[in-house]
Order: sequence, then structure tokens, then C-alpha cells
Amino acid sequence: MGKGDKKSRRGKINSGSYGKRRPRKASKSFVAAEEKSKK
Repeated sequence: MGKGDKKSRRGKINSGSYGKRRPRKASKSFVAAEEKSKK
């Protein structure tokens, strides 16, 4: 899972797309917690 993976959150950020892993509206605290817990 990396920048090229369109299904991962990091890949979505890199490609500039949104989805289940990266919703358009995300509260900062939730995203920070998600970032650490996600493998």
C-alpha cells in the first residue's frame, strides 16, 4: 500500500481523488487517529 495504490488513503491523496477511505469532509482529530491506527 503506497502512493500508487488508488484504494488506499495515501494513494487517494496522491491522485487527488475521494472515496470511502478519504471522504471530502473529515474532522481533523478523526483523520489523525485514523492515520495512526491504519496499517
